[in-house]
Amino acid sequence: METYLSCKIKKITRLVRCTGVDVLDKIDIKIIECLKKNARENASVIGSQVNMSVSAVIERIKKLEANGIIRQYTVVLDSKKLGMDITAFISVSMEHPKYNNNFNEFVKTHKQITECHYITGDFDFLLKVNTESTGGLEALLNEIKSAGGVSLTKTLVVLSTVKEDYSVNLE
Repeated sequence: METYLSCKIKKITRLVRCTGVDVLDKIDIKIIECLKKNARENASVIGSQVNMSVSAVIERIKKLEANGIIRQYTVVLDSKKLGMDITAFISVSMEHPKYNNNFNEFVKTHKQITECHYITGDFDFLLKVNTESTGGLEALLNEIKSAGGVSLTKTLVVLSTVKEDYSVNLE
């Protein structure tokens, strides 16, 4: 059962939707913001920032994990430093929805496809890809176009990235 809860954050009232989860209070939000900056930060440092004991911080983090609010901890890699110089977004249109499941499986087998979203509008899927070169992008595009049911693609190559956030903003 979903409930809508009003939380005051920086003098702004907004609705936070929770699914069977207690209210995210200001301390939970501060803990999450600390972890967003550095997921490896130890509980004593976070505790000093939120004025709580280490054990209380650990208990809150475990609760956020158990409730699925914190899904995972990960490493953010710099694709350019790893030789993946080209980032592109590829819109993909399918001939018919019956091809969607096979396309989803195709996407999961290609490591250069880092994101896949099923979308509304003129296209069915939006892919984010990273390749080592324009030649690599061309090869990947040919594979995508050859996948069963793909009728049309449109590619946008990223020249520079102004903002790339990996989490939901709570403020």
